[in-house]
Amino acid sequence: MSQRLDKFIASQGTLSRSDATRLVRRGRVTVNGAVCRDAAFKIEEADVVVAVDGTPIVYQKFVYLMMNKPAGILCVSRDPKVKTVVDLLPPEQQRKGLFPAGRLDKDTVGLVILTDDGDFAHRMLAPKKAVAKCYHVRLDGPLSDEDVAAFREGIVLADGTLCRPASLKILEDGNEPLAEVVITEGRYHQIKRMFGVRDRGVNWLKRVSIGRLQLDTRLKEGESRYLTADELSKLFV
Repeated sequence: MSQRLDKFIASQGTLSRSDATRLVRRGRVTVNGAVCRDAAFKIEEADVVVAVDGTPIVYQKFVYLMMNKPAGILCVSRDPKVKTVVDLLPPEQQRKGLFPAGRLDKDTVGLVILTDDGDFAHRMLAPKKAVAKCYHVRLDGPLSDEDVAAFREGIVLADGTLCRPASLKILEDGNEPLAEVVITEGRYHQIKRMFGVRDRGVNWLKRVSIGRLQLDTRLKEGESRYLTADELSKLFV
């Protein structure tokens, strides 16, 4: 599908259409090696090489990123007062329209997917898809087999909401145990509220996987990278 040169440039980064138009008119844009000063020039994304100041633009219809979210960062696109996950992206990964596909609480860490593909995010988050999300959680009191059974049967929250059956596995026993929780929905503060029903507080919470996609352990908190096609397929299995 053909599109205007200025629209193409703007779609691949953070520039506005007017900014892209100015670049073109100033002769800073080439199409297949030749300077093009016509912002309305029609191009086919797959058949041309567009470069700005000599740097080729690698066309991506949509972007999919994995981030290891740190604590204290809002899991939203923009906030006028505090830093968000989008603000953490390095310049080369910044792009208009990026948003987190599914939120984590401000103090929760771990796997976040950022994209500008709304249909993809809808499929990942749709309740009927029941995509599993796995968390590691550190609690303020011991767990029992009764807690494991309660999660398996479906926790009823304090407001009467019935949660879907979930998996609870004790990874480290003791007075401040480490547990693994797998849920297939994403209610507000769900894991904290589920443990609250069992008279347990959450001291630390980390999302480690979505579907079969595991958080890349090489990513430090606050770092992000592009997802591969194979990794994307693991989200829906």
